Amino acid sequence: MLIELSIKNFAIIEKQQIAFNQGLTVLTGETGAGKSILIDAIAILLGGRGSTDLIRYGEEKAEIEGLFQFDNEDHPALVKVRALDIDTEENTLIFRRVLTRSGKSTCYLNGRMVKISTLRDVGIKTIDIHGQHEHQELMDGGVHLGLLDKYGADKIAKPLACYQEIYNQFTDVNRELKKYTLDDQMLAQKLDLLRFQQDEISKAKLVVGEEESLLEEKGKLNNFEKIQGKLQSIYAALSGERAGIELIGVAKSDMDAISHYDEAYRSQSESLANAYYILEDISMTISGTLDDFEFDEARLGEVESRLDVINGLKRKYGYDIEEILAFRTQISEELSQFENRESRQEELTAKHGELKEKLSVQAKQLSVVRHELAKRLAKEIHRQLKDLYMEKAQFAAQLSTCEPNETGIDVAEFYIAANPGEPLKPLTKTASGGELSRIMLAIKTIFSIHQGTTSIIFDEIDTGVSGRVAQSIAEKIYQVSIDSQVFCISHLPHVASMADTHLFIAKEQKASTTSTSVRILEEPERIVEIGRMISGKDTNTYTEAHVKEMFVQAEQTKERLLAQ
Repeated sequence: MLIELSIKNFAIIEKQQIAFNQGLTVLTGETGAGKSILIDAIAILLGGRGSTDLIRYGEEKAEIEGLFQFDNEDHPALVKVRALDIDTEENTLIFRRVLTRSGKSTCYLNGRMVKISTLRDVGIKTIDIHGQHEHQELMDGGVHLGLLDKYGADKIAKPLACYQEIYNQFTDVNRELKKYTLDDQMLAQKLDLLRFQQDEISKAKLVVGEEESLLEEKGKLNNFEKIQGKLQSIYAALSGERAGIELIGVAKSDMDAISHYDEAYRSQSESLANAYYILEDISMTISGTLDDFEFDEARLGEVESRLDVINGLKRKYGYDIEEILAFRTQISEELSQFENRESRQEELTAKHGELKEKLSVQAKQLSVVRHELAKRLAKEIHRQLKDLYMEKAQFAAQLSTCEPNETGIDVAEFYIAANPGEPLKPLTKTASGGELSRIMLAIKTIFSIHQGTTSIIFDEIDTGVSGRVAQSIAEKIYQVSIDSQVFCISHLPHVASMADTHLFIAKEQKASTTSTSVRILEEPERIVEIGRMISGKDTNTYTEAHVKEMFVQAEQTKERLLAQ
């Protein structure tokens, strides 16, 4: 659920920090107060399209930040974020979005900068925003099969897993079999290429670690004069006239002469002796090195030539010698397969046929389960539509057949007929309006449990309804909030009276500027606000009594819905 939202310099919101609760939160206020701006801020936070027009006038940037808490550590949003190697301590996510006047948009997840596409992918798994003209996932026919599978997860999981295991084996065999379907000319070209690559690598006789040794040797040869000069300088410092070893020898002798007077002198004498012998050893080694030290131009040429060979192979076959040798092993195996292609092809063809038959059987079993789920879903949706006074409406999750893919052989699409006598039409092509709002709410009521989103936003989906339909919509919205945190912008007093939390959005004038404020209404203020929603003006004794009666009815309705 959304725990806290912080907004700064967004549209006419100067600065707001809002804490949210579980259940149903209703947002009300007069037209133009900024109710939809709050929802727009959440949409932008979760990866929606940003614009410099959304930055408050006179400011350089807008900042939005939201803290989300998840009950389930395996929630899809958390799984997605962890796959990016981003920590999700205590199952929390902090979304942050910054818009600047320059047009730059910066996105963060738990403090890590991410791409806008990543923010959007995680966001759509976190909050579902539904308004009159924005239907998100349910209006995308491409996700209907996934929703049907989520609806019947307990029934579909096992047959789907069995199907996918066979499908993966089938695609692996199919991919390998295609390698052997080349014509004679292409096959000859392929074999020539593999043999050339194998020979080129083999002739090089590469040795792991060879490149590093060659680079070190090349460095010494290229810097021969510098190394020689420094060695001579070191030798002179150690063994020249009045040089280091001679002076330390004098110090050693003097310390030996007094070592029997004090234990500390004896210890220091031993240390000086060790230093003397170490330096003497170094000096002798350097002397021997200088005697044999000479520049070998021919060897430098050999080293550079060998490095050229290695670099040429690296450009073709791998990042380093280990990768090149691994590539040679791979093509050797491939050559062996091609050279014995007839027997291997017969083996794969037989396996392909066997898997194809198994896949067909499993796909049909999976499809049978989905057809049963589609019928069950249709019945549940009909029941929801009946509660919303659309008892004559028809809903169907229609399945058609396609070529086998990773999900099976089924394509699903939701169809609806809002009125008697009308043909079923794809939900994605149904006209918007009051009827569509009810249809979408019925579907949301069913899928709120199965979609996995922590929060759902209804942005004025109750427009165009009243009376008993308005009451039924209020009940359905509350029903959805039992399993998901719900935010609802509404003009209906029926919906407002069902709220667990009632936020009032107001526009305030400060000197020459305008800003939006958000505050929680307690019961006396709620009575005034809902009374205004009923009558369009200040409350009187009649509207106050009416609102109080609505509160009583709302509590009774909540108890009934919670008990179901």
